[in-house]
Amino acid sequence: MAFIVGVTGGIGSGKSVATDYLAKLGIDIIDADVVAREVVEPGEAALDKIACHFGSSIITSSGYLDRAELRKKIFASPEERKWLESLLHPIIRQRIIAHLNSSSSPYTILASPLLLETDQKTLVDHIVVIDVPVSLQLARATARDNNNEEQIKAIIAAQMPREERLANADTIICNDSDLASLEQKLKQLHKTLINAL
Repeated sequence: MAFIVGVTGGIGSGKSVATDYLAKLGIDIIDADVVAREVVEPGEAALDKIACHFGSSIITSSGYLDRAELRKKIFASPEERKWLESLLHPIIRQRIIAHLNSSSSPYTILASPLLLETDQKTLVDHIVVIDVPVSLQLARATARDNNNEEQIKAIIAAQMPREERLANADTIICNDSDLASLEQKLKQLHKTLINAL
């Protein structure tokens, strides 16, 4: 397996913007959120288990998982969130490992909002935290996701505290400015990682 760089950060921190830029530099990106969606597609065993547990109202008329409905249920109940995580995390991990093993770029990015909260951190050699102040997280996430501020605050509260996330970082990239500033920091990170290989 190649050198694996974990990229994480709280909701609204700019992880996707960061990894999109690194992809343009020719780096393979394995996005845990994309993998998490793959494992609950129609026909996947995990979707059937979720429907059995939460009831058929969690499935849309076209057979897909109603993500907004599921989000409401799991953020209203820590027990339900734990149940869902215990089902999905092992399946997601296996799928991520398969993707990492097929990567061919000089290093590979594993982008995951739950990198540090799960054993996904054991898959990476270097941890990059994309960091923004909480006020900016709220502003960006409410504008982007069409969620209300209370929902975003609940998601932030469910994620690892910012200080703890920063304490686990090998590299911290502050994304409190514009896109050009972020890209400059990422270009430097890319150069540093390539030179270290």
